[in-house]
Amino acid sequence: MIKVYISAALVAFGLSLLFCLAIIPVLRKLKAGQNILSYVKEHKNKSGTPTMGGIAFIAAAVFSAAIFSRGIDKSLLICFAVGLSYMSVGLLDDFLKMRRKENLGLRAWQKFTFQSVVAVFCGIYCYRAGLTVLHIPFRIRSIQIGWFVIPLSVFLFLATVNAVNLTDGLDGLAASTCIPFFACLGIVVYMQAMQEGMALVSFCLVGALIAYMLFNTSPASVFMGDTGSLALGGFAAAIAVFTGNGLYLALLGACFVLSVISVMIQVVYYKVTHGKRVFLMSPIHHHFQQKGYSESKISYAYFTVTLVIGIICILAAL
Repeated sequence: MIKVYISAALVAFGLSLLFCLAIIPVLRKLKAGQNILSYVKEHKNKSGTPTMGGIAFIAAAVFSAAIFSRGIDKSLLICFAVGLSYMSVGLLDDFLKMRRKENLGLRAWQKFTFQSVVAVFCGIYCYRAGLTVLHIPFRIRSIQIGWFVIPLSVFLFLATVNAVNLTDGLDGLAASTCIPFFACLGIVVYMQAMQEGMALVSFCLVGALIAYMLFNTSPASVFMGDTGSLALGGFAAAIAVFTGNGLYLALLGACFVLSVISVMIQVVYYKVTHGKRVFLMSPIHHHFQQKGYSESKISYAYFTVTLVIGIICILAAL
C-alpha cells in the first residue's frame, strides 16, 4: 500500500505542476488579481497577483486520489464532496472580490452559514455510519462518543476551516504548514490500518501542495485564495473526523490554532483596553513580519514546528 501512496503523491505532484502552469496565464488574462488590504503595507507590491490558484492543486489531488482509490469508498466520496464544496464557496468569494475590485466577497454570515450546513451534514453522516470512535493522542486507546460526534464534528469543521483560512496570509505560509500536516496525518491514519482512502487523500494533497509551492514561495506568482484555503481546511477536518482523529487537529494544526488564538486575544484586548494591542498585527504571522522576519523565514518556522509536532505524534502512536 505504501507504493500506492507514493505513486499517488507523485501523480498529484505532476498534475498540480501542469495545472499551475496552465492556470496562471489564464488567471492573469482574466485579471483575477488579489486585492490587498490597505493596512498591510508590506503587501502593497502584491496587489494584482493572480489568486484562485487553489483550483490547480485541489483538482490534482482529487484526480490522483480517484485514480488510485480501490473500489467505491463512501467516506472517500463524501470527503471529496466536502472538500470541493468548501472550494466552491471559496471560489465564489474570490470571484466576487475580483469582480468588485475590493477585498470583500461573501459576507461573513453567508460563509459561516454554508460552513455550518456542511459541518452538520458531516456530523450526521459520522453518526449514522457508525464513525463514532475517537482516538486519544499519546495513548493507545480510543473511546466511543456516540451522538456527541455531531456537535464535535461541527466544532472541528468550523474551527479548522477558518483557522487554515486565517493562516493563509503570507507567501507559502498555508501551503508550507499544510504539507507536514497532511503528511503526518496520513501516516497516523495508515498506522491505524483503517480507511485507506483517507490516507490516500492526505498523501495526494502533500504531492499537489509541494508542486504548488514552486509557484507560491516568496515572491508568489499565484495565491491559493479562499478557493484553496477553505478547501484545505475542509479536507483536513473531513480526514481527521472520519477516521476518529479529530483531537489530532489541534496538535498537528498547532500553527493554525495559533492564528485563531492570536486574533481572539487581539480583538478582546483591544475592546477591553479601548484601543491597545497585544500584537503589532494579527494573525500573529503579521506580528512576526512587523518584527522584521521575512515571509520565507516565517513559513519555514511554521513548517518546522508542524513537522516536529507531527513526528512526535507519529512516534507516540507506534
